[in-house]
Parts: sequence; C-alpha cells; structure tokens
Amino acid sequence: MLPKYTVEYVPPFARHSPIVHYSTDDPVACEQFVEELLGRNFHIKAIKHEGLDLPRQDFDRMIKTAAQTMASKCISTSLAIKQDEVKYRFGLAA
Repeated sequence: MLPKYTVEYVPPFARHSPIVHYSTDDPVACEQFVEELLGRNFHIKAIKHEGLDLPRQDFDRMIKTAAQTMASKCISTSLAIKQDEVKYRFGLAA
C-alpha cells in the first residue's frame, strides 16, 4: 500500500547526495516535515500524494503554509509573545 504523502528531498551537505524519501499518512506530519526541510535549507525535489506529484497549486500551498508556520514560530520566540498575538499582530497562522 502506498503512503498518502511522500516527500523527496536532497540534503545540502554533500555534492552528489542521493534523493531521500520521507513517507507518512498524516498531512499535518508531512507539513511539519516540509517546515523542517525549509528551516534546514534542504532541496525539496517533490511532494507526492498517493504516488503522484502534487499539482503545482497544492505543492505551493503546502510550502507557503510551512513557511508561514516557521515564520510565526520565529516571531513568537524572538518577541517572546504568544502565537495568538502573532496571528493578531502579523496575520500569520498560529
């Protein structure tokens, strides 16, 4: 049985790194993993849903959501404010 979500990525620390696969059935876990990859500057090759590449619009939405969540956490930590206040003041996801 195919996993619902698979992320294909390349670590940034070696020249000819192989493509690594991360799989999960949970869309939230997939989004959190993409957030980690963005924060560590990994190259995301593809995000697949049930073996097929996500349509560009869905791919972009997942990247955007992960980036907003990451930015929200950074602001919350840097300004020592709660996530609710970050959402109210900056309009980012809590």
